[in-house]
Amino acid sequence: MEKLPMTRAGHSALESELKTLKSVERPAVIQAIAEARELGDLKENAEYHSAREKQGFIEGRIKELEGVLGMVEVIDPAKMSGPIKFGATVTLVDEDTDEEKTWQIVGEHEANIEKGLLNIKSPIARALIGKEEGDSVEVRTPGGEKSYEVLKIEYI
Repeated sequence: MEKLPMTRAGHSALESELKTLKSVERPAVIQAIAEARELGDLKENAEYHSAREKQGFIEGRIKELEGVLGMVEVIDPAKMSGPIKFGATVTLVDEDTDEEKTWQIVGEHEANIEKGLLNIKSPIARALIGKEEGDSVEVRTPGGEKSYEVLKIEYI
């Protein structure tokens, strides 16, 4: 079974979501189903069907999170250094637009591009692995070819 790399922050976020689903969301939907049953005929009871649908989603997400958390290998980036690897926070400059971007390379289950968390399996992250400050990187993205220069590598 392959271990999934994940930062401590990503692991904590998934554990928190799992705890909320089990201790808050699951009991709330069970209560909603019970209340909807009291309304009578279940065939035409929209509240009942909505609550059952939500229960299915919650139970599926709980199973997914438990599976992911069972395969996680937590990696602490603060204990690393050197060329770019998992956990690195990388500042790049787009060589065409001079726009600076900062991303942290993280596991696929914690990735969120809007928050600057880049999936390690993404084309940009794969191109960055092993590079050092000052290196130029050519990346083939779905939007076309991009050229970046690595300005800074941090492990925090």
